[in-house]
Amino acid sequence: MSTPAPSSASRVPCVGVVVTDSYPLEDLDHDTAPLVAALRARGLDAVPVVWHDPSVEVADFDLLVLRSPWDYPERLAEFTAWLAHAQATTRVLNEPALVRWNLDKHYLAQLASLGVAVVPTTYRSRIDDVARDLASAPAGTRVVLKPTVSAGARDTGLFDADDPAALALAERVLRAGGVVMVQPEVPELSRGAEKALYLVDGELTHAIGKGALLAPGGGFVGGVYQEHPQPVPTTADEEAFARRALAAVGAATGLDVPLYARVDLVDSAEHGIVLIEAELFEPALNLHVAPHVADVVAAAVERRARALAAR
Repeated sequence: MSTPAPSSASRVPCVGVVVTDSYPLEDLDHDTAPLVAALRARGLDAVPVVWHDPSVEVADFDLLVLRSPWDYPERLAEFTAWLAHAQATTRVLNEPALVRWNLDKHYLAQLASLGVAVVPTTYRSRIDDVARDLASAPAGTRVVLKPTVSAGARDTGLFDADDPAALALAERVLRAGGVVMVQPEVPELSRGAEKALYLVDGELTHAIGKGALLAPGGGFVGGVYQEHPQPVPTTADEEAFARRALAAVGAATGLDVPLYARVDLVDSAEHGIVLIEAELFEPALNLHVAPHVADVVAAAVERRARALAAR
């Protein structure tokens, strides 16, 4: 007597957690191991997947969950091509359309137009325009320059507005084909008051403070990019702001609430609570300092993976 094949409803879903193959010692991936363990504890077949590994067959997975493909800025064309291939083959979260929208920080201008307070920013594609921004900054003030496509604060610097190094950084970004963002220093950021609020399925799970990162004159505090994540409390106003920012993302993109989101904000004396970034496809979740969140994320992934496997 033959054994009936298992129904699709009973099949173990296969989930790929998308990573890369190497990380600097000062910026390690602390999330993949606990997330994979939490997914396996829920009965899923979960494995890390290096996004640019040619031996990986994305069709083997019911679901790919983008987590730490942090080398994408140096391989942007390759990454976007991989993303398009993965999207055409299986389900990817967060949604590739959201990823493409979030890749370029011009999205901040769109969110500002929808009423989300952001750090005041100009976007410059010509060095003369950057020079004018720097020259018009009030005497004795500092500015932050960064490219619109970046991760891990690459090519980001805090400078006195009249420091020639600021213009030199802008020239480097423009020579590489990028667009330069010019922002005034927010003193609270320089004092390490930035908070990252995390939402899973739109619900706040935890908040992390990273400490100050940028050293005046360019470069990083301590000489290397290194976050010092610690759980931090949030106020009702900060939580409401994060939810409004995520709602504005939905209005801007027409997409549903993402699997996960990180809303970086700071409560400033001059501007009030302002958005620094909305990280919607590869934020560090900092599960090593918020271990309880691993199962919250795994539960949200499981709901989607089992629904996909049952189709």
